Amino acid sequence: MARRKFLSQLLGLPFLPLAAKAEEPKKSLKIMMKSAWGTDDPTRASFVFSHGFALSEAGHDVQIFLLGEATYLMRKATASSVLPVGWPPLAETLEKIAAKHIPIFA
Repeated sequence: MARRKFLSQLLGLPFLPLAAKAEEPKKSLKIMMKSAWGTDDPTRASFVFSHGFALSEAGHDVQIFLLGEATYLMRKATASSVLPVGWPPLAETLEKIAAKHIPIFA
């Protein structure tokens, strides 16, 4: 009985370094997201904002870069008319992004 207990303890020894590494804090990433999708496809247009907000909530440093048709999404009237399928309205997501102080370059 004592021999089995001793052997089971020996089997656990190689995994001790792995357990120590699992407790290390995760590094936060610096992420720049780019989008050129405009109002012609509202679901794709809102992806960059929804995903950027989710990454920011996870603790990463996020910046959003808009070009082309996506720059029109920065107008309040345009943003309030964009209703993506399966996602919250773009105006609501933009309010959350502004509250988290995520920079948007257009």
